[in-house]
Amino acid sequence: MSDIERLTQLIEPEAEALGFELVRVKMVPSEAGDGGDALQIMAEDPATGQLVIEQCAALSRRVSDMMDAHEEAGDTLIEGAYHLEVSSPGIDRPLTREKDFTDWAGHEARIVMAKGWSGDDKGQRVFKGELNGIESGMVRLTDAKNGVVELPREQIHTAKLVLTDALIAATKPLDTSGADEIEEEEKADD
Repeated sequence: MSDIERLTQLIEPEAEALGFELVRVKMVPSEAGDGGDALQIMAEDPATGQLVIEQCAALSRRVSDMMDAHEEAGDTLIEGAYHLEVSSPGIDRPLTREKDFTDWAGHEARIVMAKGWSGDDKGQRVFKGELNGIESGMVRLTDAKNGVVELPREQIHTAKLVLTDALIAATKPLDTSGADEIEEEEKADD
């Protein structure tokens, strides 16, 4: 098992050196089918809220070099085989930092509370509705079923934005150069 907190502490300065903010570090089973794990790193350029492919590649190189230096010094950060995946958070991004709950207020979110959470007398763990921000560690959400609820951030298992037309409209693409050069080909009838 990898120490995500330690990995985050080592990766964050690498992201910051490139002018990026770290959104999330997570170990997940690899989709490569090799039985290994994937170290997922999500980061964003604070100016755009996203990363383009060149920025992902630059962060991947920095993190890879840092991890290789630790390995060469005898410090194993991740046991066994793993893949490094660096990406932008995307439109339906995870909400991991306090600022995410403020920045994305007004948009629809889905929040899953940690197992054993007993703050809701109905036993509800999943909430979905309009995000209203955060205050004193309590995330406010207008839940579709229960109205306004306050959820302790430290008890949130996962939170992410829900893909809606309003979210798409609020999220501008970073680079549309070349879009005017796209030509559609006509299909020949067989």
